[in-house]
Amino acid sequence: MPPDDSTVRRERRGRVLVIRIDREAKRNAIDRVTAHGIDEALNLLDDDDELWAGVITGTTAVFSAGTDLRDGAGRPTERGGEYGMIRRRRSKPLIAAVEGPAFGGGFEIALACDLVVASRTARFALPESRRGVIASSGALFRALRALPLNVAKELLITGAVLDADRGHQLGFVNRVTDPGGALAAALELAEDICASSPVSVAASLAAITAQHDAADAAGWELTAEAVERVRAGDDMSEGVTAFFEKRQPRWTGR
Repeated sequence: MPPDDSTVRRERRGRVLVIRIDREAKRNAIDRVTAHGIDEALNLLDDDDELWAGVITGTTAVFSAGTDLRDGAGRPTERGGEYGMIRRRRSKPLIAAVEGPAFGGGFEIALACDLVVASRTARFALPESRRGVIASSGALFRALRALPLNVAKELLITGAVLDADRGHQLGFVNRVTDPGGALAAALELAEDICASSPVSVAASLAAITAQHDAADAAGWELTAEAVERVRAGDDMSEGVTAFFEKRQPRWTGR
């Protein structure tokens, strides 16, 4: 299947759709075009009855560094929200296959998936506080759901890095592989899902999702309030400027 866009490639593997973010020169950071490509690929997964599961991955060196800080990720899409996927209501399971860093929004992409397969090169982090910004694509509540509370807090306020083995020990990562093996293991897991009734799978996921609806609504509202608080201060501008100037930020605390 030809890709919709050169930064997002998609491939059918039987009943499984593989979605690959392929922008390695930019560490697979999400810009407007890439977000649109993810959205189109997930629309296909949602709408094609012949597809029963999906896998989203990056390249062998990096999963995703999150939002492209220079160009931005564009406006949320109608069906998927941020990155074309963060607020999407899916009826089909989506697996993240992670090699290398999944930082910031890249981690939030993994948190938005149903299952996570990671190679031992995988690293998960939320470094937004080091840049004077905030995790705004679901991590403020999804990280607390996927990880123990104090671990999630540490990641959100220090920029600490979680490796694949630790993620597996904590229950966030479903399977750990040798380097280069995440996609193959994710496909194996997807095929295992496809041995189940797609009606049963969809009903199970819908029931699970519905239990979190109220909490998610509150989480998004609180995230918006936190974003506005950060935007109203001086540290956000300083943090982003320092990032591009490759220096330590000089925080004012305002």
